[in-house]
Amino acid sequence: MRRLLLATTLAALTASAVAAQSGIAIERSVYLEQSQTVDGRQVRALQPATSLRKGDRVVLMLHWRAPGRGDDFVVSSQVPRDLAFRRSGGQDAKVSIDGGRTWGTLDRLRVGNRRATPEDVTHLRWHVSDAEAALGRGSVSFAAVVR
Repeated sequence: MRRLLLATTLAALTASAVAAQSGIAIERSVYLEQSQTVDGRQVRALQPATSLRKGDRVVLMLHWRAPGRGDDFVVSSQVPRDLAFRRSGGQDAKVSIDGGRTWGTLDRLRVGNRRATPEDVTHLRWHVSDAEAALGRGSVSFAAVVR
């Protein structure tokens, strides 16, 4: 049952989708993060994910296309329940720990009396500036671990 759920999550993550803003297409892909020793040092390698198991470290990439668009917009992503957020790649992301109702940086959010942790993150969003939008394409990413 758990394997089926993970397969369903993987299929949903790799499907193409259209963003809420018109004219923005988002394609998602999932990569399995693996560590290898090369010439005596640890090197990370990413392989397209075909199946996931508990404890696997993954990187989710969201590639956006917005041809002809020159104004800023936001790219958002839910963190599937089967994944625990680890970190955002490259750009700073705002996070939500309450299903997307409120947003902020992880260090400023609280769950009850404690500070929020990466495992509490339910959604992420990245601001795409006017200059980035004018390029017509880009990508954002985040790392997670399979619960």
